[in-house]
Amino acid sequence: LPLNCFDGTYRSFEQQVLPELERRGIAALGMKSLGGDGQPILHGVVGAEEALRYAMSLPVATTISGIDSLAVLRQNLAIARGFEPMTPGEMQALRQRCAFFAGDGHLELYKSTKKYDGRVGREQHGYPPPEQLPL
Repeated sequence: LPLNCFDGTYRSFEQQVLPELERRGIAALGMKSLGGDGQPILHGVVGAEEALRYAMSLPVATTISGIDSLAVLRQNLAIARGFEPMTPGEMQALRQRCAFFAGDGHLELYKSTKKYDGRVGREQHGYPPPEQLPL
């Protein structure tokens, strides 16, 4: 599931899907912990450590984080080794801080567009394959 501090204000997986998985005893795998494509980190809205801490504080079996360099691997390992879950108050404060930036869903286009749907998903919903799209 895409679970991050920006998720709560727009079609929230954390609020709508995660509780149902817990109710059914299904282990959730968290992803997109840096807010989709990582732009919020690059623009200084949140830091990588607090974004990962938030995602790792949710009731998930694991948080999957993209690693594109040795530096990012080392950073993520350091965060995981020193991990302390956020308190509910810390999580709420971070969600509120991020709400302004995420309210319209533009950071999470996978929720509102077909841009990231794979071939099988596109076929199931009657959409053309990516190579047939005009842009």
